[in-house]
Amino acid sequence: MINFGVLFGFASIITQLLIYVFGDIYKPHWSFMVLSIAVTAIFIVLGIKKVKDSQGGFLTMGDAIKTGLGIALISSIILSIYLVIFQHLIEPSYFDNLALLQEQTIIEQNPNMTDEQLEQAKGFAAMFNSSGVNVAITIIFSLFMGLIISFFSGLVMKKSEM
Repeated sequence: MINFGVLFGFASIITQLLIYVFGDIYKPHWSFMVLSIAVTAIFIVLGIKKVKDSQGGFLTMGDAIKTGLGIALISSIILSIYLVIFQHLIEPSYFDNLALLQEQTIIEQNPNMTDEQLEQAKGFAAMFNSSGVNVAITIIFSLFMGLIISFFSGLVMKKSEM
């Protein structure tokens, strides 16, 4: 499980680097989300299969979910460390640029918004523009995806001893 989590963590970093190099880090193309979900599914399914093989071909739903969540947690911690480094060292103006983009989007979507409403919306958006919140969201989303993928993988691969 640890090996798959570490490998998945580094694969996630590579995906983020691809977005940075080839895309827009503030509005990535939808294909990067598809790639990210596919990579998630591959590593979790392979990890669960390895557990099943190591148990003589038997797998319970509990083992599948524990394995998937473990892989997701390890990878999300590795990815979170990279994101903090990215946001503070590689692209130190990340949150400033994100705030400007959010303000432009708010104005475009609500051209009749008053200055007071705009400031209130910017304040709400600013609550999410920090590394701590970003790390928390990354870990929670990763665990959620890990749960979903491991649940369905467990349904397909489960085999009980009789």
